[in-house]
Amino acid sequence: MKPSTSDNNIVFYDGVCGLCDHTVQFLLKLDSRKELVFSPLQGETAKRLLDSQELVNLQSIIFYRDQKKFYRSRAVLEILNSIGGIWHCFKILKLIPSFILDFFYNLIARYRYQIFGHYDQCRVPSAAEKARFLP
Repeated sequence: MKPSTSDNNIVFYDGVCGLCDHTVQFLLKLDSRKELVFSPLQGETAKRLLDSQELVNLQSIIFYRDQKKFYRSRAVLEILNSIGGIWHCFKILKLIPSFILDFFYNLIARYRYQIFGHYDQCRVPSAAEKARFLP
């Protein structure tokens, strides 16, 4: 599979975060239709598509679809919705105000390095995964 040339369905994640890496691995397994592509917030694609302010604070996953950006809990819900299947059921959580969901998201994000660790550099995708990752 070739990376999305239309800059669609991109999951931007902190490339040195252990939790983020586990999340990407989880999404790779779930996304059997190969709807998602991935790019670290530290990468060239992020520099091209995101504002500089979004690259300063790496505490948010960002989902980029149809030239729209979704942050934190809304990004997670949009990603799960894109995957479809049973994960589509999480769409109901959109009824909960973002500030409530983001409170819990931010709490986890604040301590993610302490709990899940971090790496010195972004992970290198395997040969099988390489087509799903943007620089």
